[in-house]
Amino acid sequence: MSAVPNASPHDDILRLHVTAKDPEALRALLRENRPDVGGRPHVEADGRIGIDVYTTADRIPDLEREGVTITRTGNASEAGRAAQAEVGGGDRFAPDDAVPRGLAAKLTD
Repeated sequence: MSAVPNASPHDDILRLHVTAKDPEALRALLRENRPDVGGRPHVEADGRIGIDVYTTADRIPDLEREGVTITRTGNASEAGRAAQAEVGGGDRFAPDDAVPRGLAAKLTD
């Protein structure tokens, strides 16, 4: 089950790496578009400034401009759906399952 009901791949949140020629260009881009960011800006090996951004595919054209490079690095929605599929469906705290199970030593009083 998806956390976003009736979501299509077009609505997926994409992870992008945005690099700009200088801090002012990156600041202007972030101020104008207000995308969700992951972490803080950092200086790339070539001296440009970069940051991870999370947005939908239809908003990518708003981010494109001279002096800015956008690289798609992943699909955050797809990664979330994969993680949700790993979660069990049972209630591990149900009364009939009150005794913990696992590899740890079970201590008695």
